[in-house]
Amino acid sequence: MPPVAEQALAVRADFPIFARRFGERPLVYLDSGATSQKPQVVIDALSAHLSSHNANVHRGVYPLAQEADAAFEAARERIAAFTGGEARTTIFTKNATEAINLVARSWGAAQLGPGDAVLITQMEHHANLVPWQQVCRERGAELRYLEVDEHGELSLQALDSELARGDVRLVAFTHVSNVLGTINPVAEISARARAAGAITLIDGAQAVPQMPVDIARAGADFYVWTGHKALGPTGIGVLHGRRELLESMEPFLTGGDMIASVGLQETTWNELPFKFEAGTPPIAEAVALAAAVDYLGALGMERVRDHERALTEQMLARLGEVPGLRVVGPPAGRERGALASFTVEGMHPHDVAELLGREGVCVRAGHHCAQPLMRCLGVSATARASLGVYNDESDVEALIGALQSGRAVFGL
Repeated sequence: MPPVAEQALAVRADFPIFARRFGERPLVYLDSGATSQKPQVVIDALSAHLSSHNANVHRGVYPLAQEADAAFEAARERIAAFTGGEARTTIFTKNATEAINLVARSWGAAQLGPGDAVLITQMEHHANLVPWQQVCRERGAELRYLEVDEHGELSLQALDSELARGDVRLVAFTHVSNVLGTINPVAEISARARAAGAITLIDGAQAVPQMPVDIARAGADFYVWTGHKALGPTGIGVLHGRRELLESMEPFLTGGDMIASVGLQETTWNELPFKFEAGTPPIAEAVALAAAVDYLGALGMERVRDHERALTEQMLARLGEVPGLRVVGPPAGRERGALASFTVEGMHPHDVAELLGREGVCVRAGHHCAQPLMRCLGVSATARASLGVYNDESDVEALIGALQSGRAVFGL
């Protein structure tokens, strides 16, 4: 069995939810790919803001409003810095899905037309697929796909062939697949797309919580991620964009706070980032997300990656010992994010998840918002175990024990 990292994280006590028990069983949470659990410092930050500093931002001159304004913009600075971004080009949205829709509508609807193509991959989450379907259909552009090979990886040669056609305006792709765990070579893909005159959008929802991310090195024109997968609260997502593109784009949503002036017949827009933040933004959520990235930063994202990679290698090795179990995606833990999607011969993935849940082991089952990828894999669904900073070797062993018990229930 592969050893865990020499500097394995031991932070479970920081997360109050792990005091819960289900009957006599402790909580074994292996669904961080869907949403992460929250450390006490994040819960405290959310509570403290709502208890002591709650006011609307960018509107009031009284002291409480000034406190809220300062806290909100300080949070933006810290969140931007966490991924190497600039505050001015860091836009808060509801989630990563809304961030992608913002780009699809504000950039895509204005720039795409007949004869143009958008290139995405077969491994995309629906959030990075359906918006491009819609805007391509409306604008008469073509949506094309890079295929996933038998190892769950993309071909750079196939990318070059698509780009050589000369009609690709945008390449949108995930940093880490939420099903396969594949870590894509984002900097290389972005560089090749830019050389061909295409812009790029990276879905970093699975990457930002588990590895160092530097958006400048990634080279993307747009990079999106979501707070709730990165130890933060729900209701807040992040869009990093290249300034000249953001400045040229029309707003996605209109209303209050995103305006410079409003007349009876026309309106002028506010400066970045406020042009894309119509209405009251997620103020307390931003403060709490800043606490989350501070927490991750204090752990060190290299340590987080080492810890989760070692656990992933252990999980893959142990899953390989379960008869009839097939893991999809890259075979080596060092080549994938902190998750494993799998099927068990003779058991539907929903049955797997339900039986594991009886043992207190929480995994996801279904198509994981990636139905085209499921068809490529030849399955309708998989079970998925995904790791976070709070997991350890005992969680992996609990997963294996619950799988063996589930197989026994089915007489396997």
